[in-house]
Parts: sequence; C-alpha cells; structure tokens
Amino acid sequence: MAEDSVLGFLQNNEAIPDSHQFAASVGIDHNELENVIKSLRGFEIVDAQEFQKDRWFLKEEGRTYAREGSPEVQLFNAVPPEGISREELQKKVNPTVFKIGSSWAVKKKLVEIGRQGVSRKVDYVEDKIQGFLQQIEKGEVVDEKDLGELKNRKLIEFRPLKGYSLRKGPKYVSKRKKAATDLTREHLLRGDWRDLEFKEYNLSAQVQPIQIGYLQPLLKVRDAIQSIFLQMGFEEMPTNNYVESSFWNFDALFQPQQHPARDSHDTFFLKVPSSTRELPEDYVAKVHRVHESGDYGSLGYRYKWKREEAEKNLLRTHTTAVSARMLYSLAQQKSFSPKRYYSIDRVFRNEAVDRTHLAEFHQIEGLICDRGLTLGDLFGVLEDFFARLGMAKLRFKPAYNPYTEPSMEIFSYHEGLKKWVEVGNSGMFRPEMLLPMGLPEDVSVIAWGLSLERPTMILYGIDNIRDLFGPKVDFNVIKNNPICRLGLE
Repeated sequence: MAEDSVLGFLQNNEAIPDSHQFAASVGIDHNELENVIKSLRGFEIVDAQEFQKDRWFLKEEGRTYAREGSPEVQLFNAVPPEGISREELQKKVNPTVFKIGSSWAVKKKLVEIGRQGVSRKVDYVEDKIQGFLQQIEKGEVVDEKDLGELKNRKLIEFRPLKGYSLRKGPKYVSKRKKAATDLTREHLLRGDWRDLEFKEYNLSAQVQPIQIGYLQPLLKVRDAIQSIFLQMGFEEMPTNNYVESSFWNFDALFQPQQHPARDSHDTFFLKVPSSTRELPEDYVAKVHRVHESGDYGSLGYRYKWKREEAEKNLLRTHTTAVSARMLYSLAQQKSFSPKRYYSIDRVFRNEAVDRTHLAEFHQIEGLICDRGLTLGDLFGVLEDFFARLGMAKLRFKPAYNPYTEPSMEIFSYHEGLKKWVEVGNSGMFRPEMLLPMGLPEDVSVIAWGLSLERPTMILYGIDNIRDLFGPKVDFNVIKNNPICRLGLE
C-alpha cells in the first residue's frame, strides 16, 4: 500500500516535499514509508533526499494526556454538579490522576477541595492541554505562548526529526515489477524466463555477523600452558575440591600451626561445615610427631600440635594441598614409580582487592617426583618450562618456604617494562613433608608455581586484574582479544 501510494502520487505530481506530511495524509506509519523509500531509492525508482528538522514531540506522559485528557479535566469531569466526598472521588479516578489532577485543578480554580468534600467552581472546562498535545502529535504548529505550560510540565521535548523529499528517479515506473531472485525449473517450463527481470547481486553487501562463543583470555592462556605441561610429559592432578582441611592445606606441608597464613586475615575459614571428619590416622600421627617433637633427622617446631586446628575447613589457599594428597597417594603404592604432575585451578586468599590482587585467583603448579633429583634438575626443568612460555631470560633468588628447602623465587626479564619481574616460586620439598607420607628416602620432589593472571595480563596488555577476572570484565575485550601465542616473539 505504501509503495503504491508513493508511485501513484509521483505519476501525477512532480515531488513529495515532506514524507511525514505525506504519511499523515494517506494514513501510513512513517516507519513503514521510510522502509519503502529506501527500497525504491536502491533501485533508482525514486530520488530521495534526506532532511532533518527540529520539532516538538510528546513524552510518554504527554501521549497519555493526548489520548485520555489532562488529569485536571479528568478529575473535574468526575466531580458531579452537586459535589462529591474526597473518598468517593478517589474511588472514581486513577490514583495518579487524582494526585496530579487535584493539584492542577485547584491551581486552575476548577474545583474546590475542602473538609466537606470536592465541588466544582465552574460549570464547564475546555481541555486545552489535550488539544495542544493532539496538535503537536499531528505535527501541527502550536503558538509559543501555548507551549509554556506543556514545557513546564515536561509533557513535550524538542528533538530532531528525519524525513525525505521524493522525486522520480531515472528508473521510475508507476508499478514496480517484482524482480526474480532465482531461475527456477518452472520458469524454464513455462518459457516466461525471457521476460523476467532478475535482481542484481550485491557482492559488497555486509553479511550478518556470525554469533559464536569466545574464550576468555585466562582460558586461552590456561589452555596454552596446559599444552606445554602435556608436551613435557606431565599428567593433570584432580583439583575439584575448593574446600580443603587445614591438615592437607598446612599441616601435611610442614607448615606450623602458629604460622601467620593460618590467620583469618589471610585465609577464608568455613563456618558450616567447620571441620573435617576424615583424615588418614596413621599419617596424621606421623605429621603430629614431626611437627611437635621432630623425626626423620629434624627437630620439628617444638610446639603443642592441636588436632582441632588441623581439622578446620577452609577455602584452599594454594593447589599445593592437592600436590600433598597426590604424593601421599603415590606413597601408598606397593612399588614406587616416578611421576610428573601439574594443576591449574582457583585458590582463595583473604587479600585486599586492588589493581593487582583479588581474593580469588588461579595457581599454576608443576612437580616431578623421582629418585636422585637435585637442584640442578630443578634449574633445567624451569628453564625448559619458562622458555616454552616465551621467558628465556631467568634469574633465581634464594627464598624461604615452610615446605621447600632450598627455595627460590623466579624472575624473568620483561622486554616491555625493561626490568626483571617476579614470575613464580620454586623449591625441593622437605624430607619432613615427604618421609611421613611413606615415600622412599632416596626420592626427591622438585616443584614450582606461578599465578595464571600475571602472565595473562602481560600477554594481553591489561594493567588492572579486575578488567581480566570478575564481574567487571568487558565482553568486547573477550570478543576482540587475539589467540594466545606463548613462546613466540
């Protein structure tokens, strides 16, 4: 209908100067007309020039008053000539109409609201507000003095209006013939293919973007690091338990019970269930002994070890608790066999949140358990591992950990920052940790760990960890990030 109206009008007239006025005159929605104009212009059937002019538009409240009348007149009409009680009037009209209408009706001296009730002060009221709003809705001009109250009551707003002026195009026809998009078998059989007009293919048209899922940068780097571990012959440890007991998280790692890391300011302890009921009793006794009085050539810590402290449940502070479980399980086998384990999963610390710290983050951990391992083996494995990450320049600094001796912090030279930055921690697990598990005396364990967030932030140029992990991550950042290419300059 819209297309026929446009083409029919242009057949007998030189132009359509204003698409809005034309739409109103033929009773067509302008949005529908605009779609027809764009189609006709694309086929050069019409020449359409876009213009913009500013005019008043009704707001939502204004559209309601144009349709139903202003609230003061609605309220006035609800008051009978003999008057009405306030309570009865409230029942007759909408609560919003009563609230707004009573105020404006009193202000305009249309009604009087007193203790005895509500009564009319005039016999008849013309709803000028509704009339002005309906004029604006039709695109008609309203005098500036009449717009004052409408603007003060915020019933209208001034904004641009886009429209079109139309003339006949170079390929104008009074009735458009529908172009065929395909040559079908039926066309060939009927023979009407000779008279068909085929729609031209627009080879430069933009296609609809394909909606696919995107990997978060952390997952990309995680997959790349996991691939490195697998290439080096490691097998993944099960890390599905976020809740751990203090025994496996601290005591099994030869970490004393008075250590600051066990304070609630550093660790999240659970209220329900607050403690564990299942611990390997023989192993617990050995850990108790090595902590309290020493064993296996160690003096221990010389303090009163408490079972109830070891049974406390917490959110694991490191995945080394998983390593302890795996090594204990390995020690229970009838004959020892060397193992290479790794894990990449979440850990939780009661940290103050800032640009580089969160209360939860990901820890990468690798360990090798074998006979005769030395510090030299640790150096070699670390250089191989970090070289695959693209960190060829390494330095090591002596450090202290309760469960490793010797212990080393790992530094790598950052080409972008032009300085050495700490990238991880490492060491050899202490005999006080390994021997109570039941591992042979000639078995050593070398291990190292680092966070997943730090290398990811360096790789993707992110300087605030909250832009990488958590509820404030921008989905566009996830969508537009390139693939992870570790070890490549």
